[in-house]
Amino acid sequence: MNFNSTGGRHPAQRNSRKLKAGGDAAPASPMAPYPAPYNPSYPSYAPPPYGQPGADMYAQQHVSMPGGGEYMQPMQPQNMGGFPGGPQMNQGFAIPSQVFSQPIVADLAMQYGASMVGAGRQIVDRELEKYVPVSRLKYYFAVDTKYVANKLRLLFFPFTHSDWSMKYEQGQPVQPRFELNAPDLYIPTMAYVTYVLLAGFVLGFQNRFTPEKLGIQASSALAWAIAEVLLELITLYVTNINTNLTTLDLVAYSGYKYVGMIFAVLLSLAFSKTGYYLGLLYFSLSLAFYLIRTLKCQVLPESEVQQPSHDMYGNPIMSGPQHTSGGNKRRTYILLFVAGIQPVLMWWLSYHLVSLPVV
Repeated sequence: MNFNSTGGRHPAQRNSRKLKAGGDAAPASPMAPYPAPYNPSYPSYAPPPYGQPGADMYAQQHVSMPGGGEYMQPMQPQNMGGFPGGPQMNQGFAIPSQVFSQPIVADLAMQYGASMVGAGRQIVDRELEKYVPVSRLKYYFAVDTKYVANKLRLLFFPFTHSDWSMKYEQGQPVQPRFELNAPDLYIPTMAYVTYVLLAGFVLGFQNRFTPEKLGIQASSALAWAIAEVLLELITLYVTNINTNLTTLDLVAYSGYKYVGMIFAVLLSLAFSKTGYYLGLLYFSLSLAFYLIRTLKCQVLPESEVQQPSHDMYGNPIMSGPQHTSGGNKRRTYILLFVAGIQPVLMWWLSYHLVSLPVV
């Protein structure tokens, strides 16, 4: 019978016995244990493993190329604690760039962005409309070059104009560029800016210019314009007079006086006080005539004009706006007040700009 002294033993045990006999160290077990977790007692010259507290997150390693040479490659993150299946370090949610290159995704993103912008614009317009009538302001600035030239000629020569009625379309007044008698805010705004610039030029010509004086000139003109409109609104409210005039209409009609102020100040540069007062007097008369004829259709409607109607039996009856003599007198006073206050304000805002001898 053959007897094998190593029979029944595992090959690893036999190899281990031979190695021990030769004096060599025993090899590691085929099933290596898991790496140990981070130990704060690591020596200073051995940094912690990648992924442990204190490890270098941007560590790189040398990688040899097949043809020779080497390059630096970032080390791949390891599992926390070195355990398989553990959470990865430096993980984050990232969308591949190829997703946005798809036409469907790009179209959806553009449509979503456009809808968001449109919704935001509607919200802003709705909130702004509560305080500033933007849609109404567009009507007063709907002008063109032909309208501006004809309107300036009408302000200087209103005595030759015959048709003072305003046209309406579907219950709304026609835009100024199609209706010469309609009020606008373009001419008053441009005239106000030109008046302020002209005031600065005149003050500099007279060696009296300072930035503070120019600011006072602009703010005082604006303050008087606001006070004038508020006074007219309060008067209409106290006298209980219903008209077709709006607040912007009053602002437009009161802003035409800046055209006459510019005209008078320019004449003062050439003809001193004489030219100033002559220009102021002429434009005061023309502006008063223009305002009376224009506002007459809105402030003082004809009481004789009545609308025919029929009763329940088919008999014609007369009905329409009826105004008493006392109401018509109040409306006449309002009309004269609006037209008569313009020359006073024109003189008050421009008399100190009359050309003086330069010393």
